Amino acid sequence: MTDTTSARATPGEALRFAFGTLTVLPVRVSRWDRAAARGGMLAAPLAGLAVGAAAGAAGLLFLLLGTGAPVAAVATVAVPAVLTRALHLDGLADVADGLGSGKPAEDALRVMKRSDIGPFGVVTLLLALLGQVAALASLYAASPARGALAAATAALAARCSLTLACRTGVPAARPEGLGAAVAGAVRTRSAVAVAALVICAAAAAGWQAGPYGALRAGVAVALALMAGELLLRHCVRRFGGVTGDVFGALAETSATAALVVLTMG
Repeated sequence: MTDTTSARATPGEALRFAFGTLTVLPVRVSRWDRAAARGGMLAAPLAGLAVGAAAGAAGLLFLLLGTGAPVAAVATVAVPAVLTRALHLDGLADVADGLGSGKPAEDALRVMKRSDIGPFGVVTLLLALLGQVAALASLYAASPARGALAAATAALAARCSLTLACRTGVPAARPEGLGAAVAGAVRTRSAVAVAALVICAAAAAGWQAGPYGALRAGVAVALALMAGELLLRHCVRRFGGVTGDVFGALAETSATAALVVLTMG
């Protein structure tokens, strides 16, 4: 990636970078430099909101078809997987294998680059998907609107965790790949400001269920971002920085944490 910082990316360029790298939507990335990466990762929560809205809509559609909450939950979880080519899930499995290997950073990174999935990855993937489906099934059973809103909130939190992971001071573990392209591209204060806006937006959306609903949604996003931050710090210690797989693991971890918190109370 060209280290071009003289010209800021336009909002359109930032959005194309965000949607073009974080979804499979047919969006052409028109600019590939540090300025575009900065704008794109600041706009990452908007890509998450689009994915989450599609996931919630799928869940509501299946409920309207009379399938029941469990099937609607499965459909909701399937949509983000489809819209990301399951790259985030693959990243979660690869990071689990890398961390579980107990090997030094270089060897662990080689484990993560393998095309196969080891036992740590399989177990982590199953637990994450089961947790997401179980949480959404509970939320849909309580209220269709609550389930759909939870899907959007979780996807929003997942991509916001990526914004925070791209802040200044977080290095890349490899000299190539998406991790190297966006690592350290976002100023820390800008990333924190986006996180604050996302928490406030989630709380505002949760207000339809009253003050407690607003509090629960805001807290869910905050705790989801904290879970992502803990994983991020551990990965930086173990691998020496971030990779595309780490970003996928952060997204899935934050999404799962948000959904679990939203089931409480």
